[in-house]
Amino acid sequence: MVRPQSFEKPTGFRDFTPPFARKKRLLEERLQRQFSKWGYQEILTPTLEFYDTVGSASAVAEQRMFKCMDREGNTLVLKPDQTAPIARVVASLLKEEPLPIRLSYHSSVFRAQESETGRKAELLQSGIELIGLAGPEADVEVIRLAMEAVRACESTPFQIAIGHIGLLDTWLKERIEQNEQVIALKQALEQRNLAGYQQYVEQWINDQKLKDELLALLRVRKHPQESPFFQGSLQTDHQHLLDAWELLMALGEAESIVFDPSLTGNVGYYTGIVFEAYAADSGFPLLSGGRYDQLLSSFKRPLPATGFALQLDRLLEVSSLQEVEPSSTWVYYEQAYKQKAFLVAQEMREQGNVVILKRVDSILVDQEIDRDDLHVIYIGKE
Repeated sequence: MVRPQSFEKPTGFRDFTPPFARKKRLLEERLQRQFSKWGYQEILTPTLEFYDTVGSASAVAEQRMFKCMDREGNTLVLKPDQTAPIARVVASLLKEEPLPIRLSYHSSVFRAQESETGRKAELLQSGIELIGLAGPEADVEVIRLAMEAVRACESTPFQIAIGHIGLLDTWLKERIEQNEQVIALKQALEQRNLAGYQQYVEQWINDQKLKDELLALLRVRKHPQESPFFQGSLQTDHQHLLDAWELLMALGEAESIVFDPSLTGNVGYYTGIVFEAYAADSGFPLLSGGRYDQLLSSFKRPLPATGFALQLDRLLEVSSLQEVEPSSTWVYYEQAYKQKAFLVAQEMREQGNVVILKRVDSILVDQEIDRDDLHVIYIGKE
């Protein structure tokens, strides 16, 4: 093993420079203001969690988790997602709170990466969880809030793709007898490996009609009823999806939504409506979310739930927000006048100014005090 250089970082981790940090903070503030308008309260959870609780409940694969041991021998993980820790809190600290519970967060999550992939191991996320509501109105609230959150960050034009993992799962199992083939097809869809999905269909399916139906899943539709899911009798999930869709249409979002029957969501605990947002000039989703009605059973408090996570890195790329860095006043002072300089700076800061102190000698002052790009106060010998 080669010893790392002093400037190197672990695979997938980054440093964040002041301009990046300022814009990230600006976006988080915009997002939290939007979340608060809808009644969502911010929550903070630990960076480290027990593997046997949050780690095992998470939909992130175990091999992608960062693990360590505490002094008692317990296996810990850097939190791989934010939803499982929030489910733990809802089942414990918030168990007496009236339902529904609306929570928001701004946090890093951690997923181990292979060095050759170039992917990030620390993901910057903001999101919300709506816990305790099962109806289509809850799904619409979460989708609408996701849209308003992206708009609040002045994103480039975007579109929400909506799917239903429950309908997809049932539809595949009704047509394909071998469960391992169903799993492989769903994994290909989850990874958005459409070429791999098509290859599986060509390799395994002999019936041309079924082959055409499976390939038709890859076509995005303007309405769910245009998809293969609505070719037979309608069940509860069908009506739930239609009710949510019609409400979104009535709220004026017809041009902002499409139905993608192949959408699975990017985590394995989704059970119903799932969705992703794509900006016009980005090939990766700005956010993903959906309904996960079974997760809280892992913490012995079965409750319906839905939510989403925004990927701040991607949102930063498409947001036109620009924070204006506050102008600074430099107080240049000579050594003999340091007390006066500190008092002047303190008074100016109390008035809301940004003040930077710098000790100089008279020669340096002659060179710098007349620079047009600096607002300078000189305290020293006249």
